[in-house]
Amino acid sequence: MPTPHNPPAAVRRTLRKLGADIHDARRRRRLPMAVVAERAFTSRSTLQRVEAGDTNVSIGIYAGVLQALGLLDGLGQVADIANDSVGQALATAELPKHVHLKRPPKTPRNG
Repeated sequence: MPTPHNPPAAVRRTLRKLGADIHDARRRRRLPMAVVAERAFTSRSTLQRVEAGDTNVSIGIYAGVLQALGLLDGLGQVADIANDSVGQALATAELPKHVHLKRPPKTPRNG
């Protein structure tokens, strides 16, 4: 049995918006729920939960629905380094101030 999951309000809000956007995208394409659910390899009731922004639906199901609607490419950009200004700033702050070349070890002179 899965553990109860109560994500923060910001997560719930974001998933509700994603679900509403998915719902709108499906309607703009004039696709019935049954067709999108079949293409996403899920059930109509799970698609309803996705469109409601249910936090208990796996990201894999959300990805399958996005794929069925031709919108999967955007998901791959979510955590891309090019879009992660905080991560880039942290990585830059960790760079050394000065770079020193290592000298080769001295070899003893023979005779």
